[in-house]
Amino acid sequence: MNITAWPTKLLVVDVEGNGANPPDLVEVAALPIRDGQADKTTAGAWLIRPPRPVTPFATRVHGLTNEALAAAPSWEETAGAVGDFLAGAWICAHNAHVDYRVLSAHLPKWEPAGVLDTLRLAKATYQGLPSYGLDALISHRQPDLTDAPAVGRHRATYDAYATAQLLLAMAEQYDTWDQLVAAAVPPGLPGAPEPEEEATLW
Repeated sequence: MNITAWPTKLLVVDVEGNGANPPDLVEVAALPIRDGQADKTTAGAWLIRPPRPVTPFATRVHGLTNEALAAAPSWEETAGAVGDFLAGAWICAHNAHVDYRVLSAHLPKWEPAGVLDTLRLAKATYQGLPSYGLDALISHRQPDLTDAPAVGRHRATYDAYATAQLLLAMAEQYDTWDQLVAAAVPPGLPGAPEPEEEATLW
């Protein structure tokens, strides 16, 4: 695929929450894709002190504790920087409905240019897999994660990096950006292709 046809601002994002319903954010990562590569040098990453405690279950998933987040800024202190970083961008995430919904709830004035979902893209690209979770896709495709952040799985920076590598690997199977969008943007989310109108015979 011709990478120059991609949007100039494409961010692979991942969020982690405190386990509440609806969740409060505890971590956000946004990793730019530039010239067909994940650009860690300009990535955004934020730890956030949630207004409600992190549940034990959430801590078991991502490892972030209330004590570790006690000195982090609140969302009110962080929202401006995150909103500015995401402004005008296409975003990509694994199971993107979740990240899009949580970010939209926290940034009510924000609207991405479009939303790519690597879960939806994987189902179109690798048909017949028993699972399309992030771990299963990493095992299936085996992307190079040697430069991934050392924090490990279920942390936003690591998962955004892994998702970026999967996006780039799957994009090789598509000839154009429009083909990628058709396979990867869920219906109803920003950037989804308009449905074709049926021809009417008069």
